[in-house]
Amino acid sequence: MAGKVHKRLYYKIGEACKELDIAPYVLRYWETEFAALKPNKSRSGQRVYGEKEIAVIRRIKELLYEEGYTIAGAKKKLDVEMADGGPESPPVQPAASSDQLAEGLRRALREAREILALLDP
Repeated sequence: MAGKVHKRLYYKIGEACKELDIAPYVLRYWETEFAALKPNKSRSGQRVYGEKEIAVIRRIKELLYEEGYTIAGAKKKLDVEMADGGPESPPVQPAASSDQLAEGLRRALREAREILALLDP
């Protein structure tokens, strides 16, 4: 997915896949192959991906689809990178105006409420 990066507190599997333009079955497979990819789960067992996991998934995708690594090669490369501190998240653009800041805060509040709803079945 090119362009704007929306920073969130967490992503459900469908949201993470949409953000990264991959299929859910691919992400579930990568979770079995890459030890660095261990999402938390809600009380209901739903996968919950934070920004750290999103950065790891993005890096795995780059290694496999753009840099041409095999799964085994990507695992080794990612292990080395994780030992050096892991992939970096893309930089977040600062809010250009108070309206954008207010919208960001409203979005964070909505996401916090969604997290609470996931944690309270």
